[in-house]
Amino acid sequence: MHSTTLNQLLLTGIRSHDRPDLLWQKQRGVWEKISTPTFLCRVASLAWALRELGIRKGDRVAIFSENRPEWHTADLASLGLGAITVPLYAAESVERLQYILHDSEARLCFVSGRDQLEKVKAAWERLPRLEKVVPFAQAREGERDERVVSWSELAREDVPESMVLEFERCARSHQPDDVATLIYTSGTTGTPKGALLTQYNIASNVSSCLGLLGMSSGDLAISMLPLCHIYERTLDYGYFVHGVSIAYAESFEKVTENLREMRPTVMAVVPRFFEKFYARLMDAVQAAPAPKRKLFEWAVGVGRKALPYRLAGKPFPKGLAWRYRLADFLVYRKLHAQVGGRFRCFISGGGPLARELNEFFQALGLTIFEGYGLTETSPVIAVNVPGAVKLGTVGRPIPGVEVKIAEDGEILTRGPHVMKGYYKMEAETHEVMRDGWLHTGDVGFLDDEGFLTITDRKKDLIKTAGGKMIAPQAIENRLKASPYIEGAVVLGDKRKYAVALLVPNFSTLERHAQQQGIPFGSRAELLGSPEIQALLQGEVDAVNHHLAQFERVKRFAVLDREFSFADGQLTYTQKVRRRRIEEEYHSRIEQLYQEEAAATG
Repeated sequence: MHSTTLNQLLLTGIRSHDRPDLLWQKQRGVWEKISTPTFLCRVASLAWALRELGIRKGDRVAIFSENRPEWHTADLASLGLGAITVPLYAAESVERLQYILHDSEARLCFVSGRDQLEKVKAAWERLPRLEKVVPFAQAREGERDERVVSWSELAREDVPESMVLEFERCARSHQPDDVATLIYTSGTTGTPKGALLTQYNIASNVSSCLGLLGMSSGDLAISMLPLCHIYERTLDYGYFVHGVSIAYAESFEKVTENLREMRPTVMAVVPRFFEKFYARLMDAVQAAPAPKRKLFEWAVGVGRKALPYRLAGKPFPKGLAWRYRLADFLVYRKLHAQVGGRFRCFISGGGPLARELNEFFQALGLTIFEGYGLTETSPVIAVNVPGAVKLGTVGRPIPGVEVKIAEDGEILTRGPHVMKGYYKMEAETHEVMRDGWLHTGDVGFLDDEGFLTITDRKKDLIKTAGGKMIAPQAIENRLKASPYIEGAVVLGDKRKYAVALLVPNFSTLERHAQQQGIPFGSRAELLGSPEIQALLQGEVDAVNHHLAQFERVKRFAVLDREFSFADGQLTYTQKVRRRRIEEEYHSRIEQLYQEEAAATG
C-alpha cells in the first residue's frame, strides 16, 4: 500500500512555508494578499460547514469557476472531508454542465458568480442529486433561494486553531487509494469521460516532477490555465508543497498586464501562449524602423549561437560572451520586461510546442521546459528539466514513470500516475488500460538518451488514399511559425493529398498591405487580394520545401476569424477539435479538392 496522500503532501507543504502572501488576487484594481493562516482557517471552516450540509466521504462536489482563491479553498476543504471534487470550466455550456453534474451525481456545486449560477439553475430540474449551490460572489437582494447557500457564511476566518488542527487530522486520515477527483476529458472526440484520480496518483506526480524544476519559496507563480484541467491544478499543488506564492491571473486577455504587475518567476502555459506572443512580437518587429529590425535579427542570431552552451550549462566562448551581454542589454531585457522581467522558467504542456518557436524564445533568453501528459496520468509523464533539455522533445519520463513504444508507435505508460479508470465506463477503461499499460493515444518515439518525442495523436494521423501516413501537427507547427499565420489545421484523411485551413495574423497582414500599397476596406477584401494570396502561398511553399512529396499542402483556404472555445473548435488547453472544424468547414474543404482536381485535369 502506498503511504503518501495528496492531503498529507499539501498540508505538510503549506505548514512548512508560513507565508504572509500565500495567495494573491486582484480586487477592484488592487492586488490583495492572503496569508497561510487565513487560508487554512477558511479551508477548515468550510470543511466543517460542508459536513453540516451533509457532505460525506465519497460524495461528489463540483467546482464551476475560474481560477481564484475560493477555488483552492473549496478544493482543499472537500479533499479534507474525503469528498471527490468535480471541476468544470468556467465558461461551460448548460448542456455540458448538465451532463457532467448528472453523470457525476454531484450533491453540491460551488459556482463563481451570477453567470455560472444561472447556468446551474437552468439545468437544476434535470439534476435530481444536486442539493445545494454555493456562489463565491454575494447574491443580490431579492434573489434568495433556499437551495443557494452563502459563501461568506461557510468560509470564515475567525475560527480557533483547534478547528484547523481537527480538520488536518481528518484530512490526513484518508487513504492513498481514495479517489480525490473526477475530471471529465475535454472531449476532442466523442462523449466526455470522467477520469478517476486517486490521492496517490496526484501526490506521486507532484512529488516526482515539481522538485525537478527547482521550485522554492523564492518563486512567485501566475495561475492562468483553467484549474478544471489537471495540468494547472497539479502544478498549483506543487506550488503549495514548495512554498511558492500564487497570483491568480484576472483572465487570459489580461495576463500580459498581470505579468508586468506581479513580475512572476514561473508560469504554466500552453503552446497557444507562445504562438500569440510570437505573433505580437513579430508584428512589432515588422512595424519598427529598419535599424531596429536589423538589431533584433542580430540579437536572435547571437542567441541561437549561444543556445547550445546555455542548454548544456557551459560557459560561452569569449567572443560570443561579450556579444551575448550586448544583445541582452539592447534586446533581451526589453523583451523580458513585457512578461515582468523576472521569469526563471515557463512550463509548457497541454500540446506540442513547435520546435521553431521553442528555439526562437530560448534564443531570446526565455527558459522553457516542455513536458507531456494526460488527464488520465495526473498528468505528467515526461518533462525537460534543468540540466536535461533537448529541444523538439518533451523530456525524459519522470521518476517512477515507465514509458514504452508499441509496435504501431503508440506511447504506453505505467506507474503510480495512472488513473483508477473511467467513471461508470468499464469498457472504455479496458480499451485504454491493457496488460498493466495505459495506451495514451499519442504516437512518438524514445531516443538513445531516453528523451521522448511526440509525433501526433494516433487518431489525428492522416492516411492518404495512397496509404502514406501524415502527422498533421508537425506541419501545422511549421505553418504557425510564419509571422503571417496564426492558426492552421491540416486535413486529408483518405484523400490523395493534404489541404489546410489557415487563420492569418491580421495585424501583420494589414501592416504588410499598407506598406506595399495594397488597397483594402475589410478583412474579406484583404484576404481576397491576389498579392496577399501570393504572400500566403509563399509561406506555405516554404514549409512544403521541407516536407516529403506526399506530406505537402496542395491547397489552402484562409479563414476570416480565429478558432475559439466558444464555437466548440478548441479545448480548454487551446487544442483544436478537428472533427468539429471539419464539420463546420466541410464545404470549404470540398471546394479545395475540387479546385485542385480541376487544375490537374
